[in-house]
Amino acid sequence: MQTLSNIFWLGTKELRSFFRDWVLLGLVIYSFSLAIIAQAQSNAQELHNASFAYADEDNSELSGRLSRAFLPPYFQTAVPVAPADIDRLMNTGSYTFILDIPPNFERDLHGGRKPVLQLNVDATAMMQAGIGSGYAQQILSDEIAKFLTRQDQPAPALIGETVRIAFNPNLVTAWFSSVMGIISSVTMLAIILAGAAVVREREHGTVEHLLVMPVTPFEIAMAKIWANSLIIAAAVWLSLFFVVEHLLAIPIEGSVPLFMCGVALYLFFATSVGIFLATIARTMPQLGLLYLLVAVPLNLLSGANTPLESMPPFLRTIMQASPSTHFVAIAQAILYRGAGFDIVWPRFVAMAAIGGLFLALGLWRFRKVSAQSG
Repeated sequence: MQTLSNIFWLGTKELRSFFRDWVLLGLVIYSFSLAIIAQAQSNAQELHNASFAYADEDNSELSGRLSRAFLPPYFQTAVPVAPADIDRLMNTGSYTFILDIPPNFERDLHGGRKPVLQLNVDATAMMQAGIGSGYAQQILSDEIAKFLTRQDQPAPALIGETVRIAFNPNLVTAWFSSVMGIISSVTMLAIILAGAAVVREREHGTVEHLLVMPVTPFEIAMAKIWANSLIIAAAVWLSLFFVVEHLLAIPIEGSVPLFMCGVALYLFFATSVGIFLATIARTMPQLGLLYLLVAVPLNLLSGANTPLESMPPFLRTIMQASPSTHFVAIAQAILYRGAGFDIVWPRFVAMAAIGGLFLALGLWRFRKVSAQSG
């Protein structure tokens, strides 16, 4: 009971210290509010408002129909340009798509000579280029088919095709990126807050004062872990409720309390990493550099930005040893697909086991460094 009491009161000291640090407090508020909104609204990967131009060298009825077929919201209103300006406009990035309709296109089409349309695509806008190319080909094919058959609708397909899009029916990037932004912020702030708490004690010279008190290094470390975890867990819950569900109007399908259990479990891993890095770093700038070496690969390779299936097999295998990978899978399963504990419990077990190893490593390293300081 004395150990628990020491951990509790040392943790309250950490909370008071955090709320007096306006820089860290502002970082937490920004990371779980404005940063989430900015990521959700500016990181769109669907085709929207793509710049489009055309060079009509045919000046026929068909070429006019083709140039007018590209409409908002997928494309901007098509702008006519001169054929001689196409290369210059592509080089300057003025348009993402430029359609070149060659002379005598309609006549050659009626004559069965299979004329060629040229669609120039600026692939530096990678997502719009990839998706927009497919849209453009479909639009051109449909317009040519309707023109040849003189019907408002193209000829019916030989087979019936039904597409069912689950969990994100409108394919809106913000539905995915907002929650993944929260997960990235959890990793970042758990490492930074826990690490900064230890480094700050060392820089202010108060760690020696703690070590001469009737408390153990284990109690000091656990106090920092629970206090900083509580701050981040509260920020996650508030961000989900106010930012994701209300400001961004993104529906949450699953159980938020179950997800918060996963957050609490993951925080033991992330804060332990922060304490471990703080035992290596001597100053805050050093902690920041170590953070970049650890947290950036964890976020990039966790499946939050790109699917694990698109990674090389050996890298997928390695990332199964990272709790961040299991945390992302838990968040997607619960918040997007409405999964219950009966589905995600293997991920909980894996995250608890791996996180426990890192927790033991962080506490061992903290004890060792504290013994040397004492």
